[in-house]
Amino acid sequence: MPMIETINLTKRYADLVALDALNLSIEAGDCFGFIGPNGAGKSTTIKILATLLKPSSGQAMVDGLTVGYQNRQIRPIIGYVPDFMGAYEDMVVTEYLEFFAACYNINGMQRKKVVGDVLDLTDLNYKATAEVNSLSRGMQQRLSIARVLLHDPKVLLMDEPASGLDPRARIEIRELLKELKRMGKTIIISSHILPELADFCNTVGIIERGKLLFSGSVPEAMRRAKLGNVIHVAVADRTQQAAQLLTKLVGVTKVSISDSPPGVKPSAGDGRVINISFDADSKTDVSDVPNVLVNQGFRIVMFTEEAINLETAFMRLTKGAVQ
Repeated sequence: MPMIETINLTKRYADLVALDALNLSIEAGDCFGFIGPNGAGKSTTIKILATLLKPSSGQAMVDGLTVGYQNRQIRPIIGYVPDFMGAYEDMVVTEYLEFFAACYNINGMQRKKVVGDVLDLTDLNYKATAEVNSLSRGMQQRLSIARVLLHDPKVLLMDEPASGLDPRARIEIRELLKELKRMGKTIIISSHILPELADFCNTVGIIERGKLLFSGSVPEAMRRAKLGNVIHVAVADRTQQAAQLLTKLVGVTKVSISDSPPGVKPSAGDGRVINISFDADSKTDVSDVPNVLVNQGFRIVMFTEEAINLETAFMRLTKGAVQ
């Protein structure tokens, strides 16, 4: 049984359909990256799973429990991290965590131990006596994660946890999430920072205008988005003649010359790169490119295949539509 499952999950606000028959299946221990433009339905989905919103129709289940009917049983096994935490004036970090630990009925020496453990995990020990509203945005996000770990939930629902953070704070949050994944937590995380999602998420979902366009592994998303091979090659001289020669290869759809080479800059030659695009259905082996050039007396100084990353997959699988 999946740890998280939605079946035709739909949420309407008057005439606006925020979620349109969403079907998700996330296994225990997965780190699921939820990707989509603003207004796509990511936050709505997470809030429904967090029992904060009621769906208009369809079902959402967490660990076999149904949202809307078994909320009291669901809440102890989830931790919800919103994109912004509320300010708590005159409350220091340990008081903040002890307050929420008490809400989870963690009392006595056990409460002190649990608070100490989450401070260690989130590397906030040195801020234990600092006022919450004096913390930086990155520190507040780490504290927000510490808060939801107090009761050791199975599932973490994280809505843009790296939003507005500086590069160092984003790296620290990313390393913390990797550790939580190693601990076996099931994580749903929405984010606009796609390279970082690819770094630690094993599955992703791409949503647009409330419709799920893709759900699966990161490599599968890249394969789905790949429209054909693109090869970048540079020769020592006679770049124009080499480009004309490559247009004759079977399956080539486009050949262009770039003055600003993508990827690695050629170590020799005039600094220009030939970009060769192959049709997705082409049976031509990319090794034919250097063979053809060498046979015609060209000296190759660079040869690389263009990599498809998660950002490219997102751009190719979505249309840029918003609600």
